[in-house]
Amino acid sequence: MLRLLCTTAFLAFSTPVLADDVIDTLNSAMEAYQQGDIAYALDEIAYATQLLQALKSGNLTALLPEALASWSRTIDEDEGRALGMMGGTGAVAVYTGGDREFRVQVTVDSPMVAMFAGAFGNATMLASMGKVERVGRERFLNQDGELTGVIGGRILVQATGGDPAVMIEHLATIDFDALKAFGN
Repeated sequence: MLRLLCTTAFLAFSTPVLADDVIDTLNSAMEAYQQGDIAYALDEIAYATQLLQALKSGNLTALLPEALASWSRTIDEDEGRALGMMGGTGAVAVYTGGDREFRVQVTVDSPMVAMFAGAFGNATMLASMGKVERVGRERFLNQDGELTGVIGGRILVQATGGDPAVMIEHLATIDFDALKAFGN
């Protein structure tokens, strides 16, 4: 028993603690600032922001629709990160069923959402832009088979490349209340 305790204690103290990249980067920014290297401090802050956006995007991925029976879902992490670099947070998934495929993209708190939010707040304007589809209590604009919805005034959901009926079935699996609460 004593041997087990000693071995456990040795391993606990000899194994380096995994560093947190965000904290390390922010500490590096503070050190650079204290040394008067403002340019490097800004670079480090930008990098820390990128790391935090990646963490937030990972959390958003959990809110993408699940793949229905006979469909598979592949998360496109690169595209999600690219959306985050344009401002806000993004997550993208590609859904494949046999030889059919479509994608769903969710963008939160991006300047891009502001372009759509006004139209989605006005039912008459929205109807003049295309067919309005209901997914639960949410409205999606169907323009030539591409579905676009603004959820909670700050979240853009787009489904493209597939049969609208199939995409709507998948979108219906989204927990819209959890999506609205994301990041709050």
